[in-house]
Amino acid sequence: MSGGGAGRSAAAAARRAARLLAVLGCVLTAEAQLTGVLDDCLCDIESIDDFNTFKIFPKIQKLQERDYFRYYKVNLKRPCPFWADDGHCSIKDCHVEPCPEYSKAANNSKELEDCEQANKLGAVNSTLSNQSKEAFIDWARYDDSQDHFCELDGLCLEKRVFYKLISGLHASINLHLCANYLLEETWGKPRWGPNVKEFTRRFDPMETKGEGPRRLKNLYFLYLIELRALSKVAPYFERSVVDLYTGNGHEDAESKALLLDIFRDTKSFHMHFDEKSMFAGDKKGAKSLKEEFRLHFKNISRIMDCVGCDKCRLWGKLQTQGLGTALKILFSEKEIQSLPENSPSKGFQLTRQEIVALVNAFGRLASNFYLTGSEIEYPAGT
Repeated sequence: MSGGGAGRSAAAAARRAARLLAVLGCVLTAEAQLTGVLDDCLCDIESIDDFNTFKIFPKIQKLQERDYFRYYKVNLKRPCPFWADDGHCSIKDCHVEPCPEYSKAANNSKELEDCEQANKLGAVNSTLSNQSKEAFIDWARYDDSQDHFCELDGLCLEKRVFYKLISGLHASINLHLCANYLLEETWGKPRWGPNVKEFTRRFDPMETKGEGPRRLKNLYFLYLIELRALSKVAPYFERSVVDLYTGNGHEDAESKALLLDIFRDTKSFHMHFDEKSMFAGDKKGAKSLKEEFRLHFKNISRIMDCVGCDKCRLWGKLQTQGLGTALKILFSEKEIQSLPENSPSKGFQLTRQEIVALVNAFGRLASNFYLTGSEIEYPAGT
């Protein structure tokens, strides 16, 4: 298994991406007039932008920097189940390169600089110190002592929702790709930066024959689904038996307090998607639709094993599991409401991986809409 760092370097990368995406987003908003009410819900884009910018993103960004949310365990070597694939990307910068120990690298400034740059660009660090390994063993021992509920719930309205979620996930990946694009690969250091030309190709109304704005609206819809899940899962974390264990009691308490504060903010949003309108037909038909939903989503998860770029595969797996966790929450409301206060969970349980994926996936979406006034230097020729 490989350890993916979703930590401080990830938060820094998210801040840079947010600044770039703000400019790119403004370009599209001006050209495509991306405003108004979204389909299948009574919510408008302007309200989502304001709520995310002034309430949610600053806090979710801070939470992502906490140790509990900085590490995501993932198998990057699982074979592609659909076609023959050697698992290699032709661009060396797509790989997750382990960094040397800091003390050794200090004598080689170029090696250290390259390592730090790789962290900034990919937000992935597969190197673990002995102290970190011992801490992870302790975390795993603690997690193993808890009970687990492990199934992704998982289409008319249901099928439209599924399409929009996958389209939104694709749009999110494309936005971050355009915001931090490999502009040039020479014998020296590769040059990364925002690629407005690529952004235009993927999202401009003229270039995409009207599909671009719809893709962006689906991104907002995905955000709403995960926002709704955060507002629904609060009772699970409000119980005293649930903590965000890292072995540092003080930091664990602060992390939980910040998470609960975010939950309170999500509840204050007044335009939530109503998930109760889904699977609301006869019981047999609803059960069949829900199973179809689950199987389609499972295939999307497996497709991530066919992505050649390690960094893309890591973030793809994390965002897919984050969405899967959100769906699991939305379709488990009764189980969450009936959880015992001071005893182990029965009927509903979130693993460490699911919690980390949920928060980081939502943080990734939130960074798409966060607006800043920073100046952006556009790449030449765009």
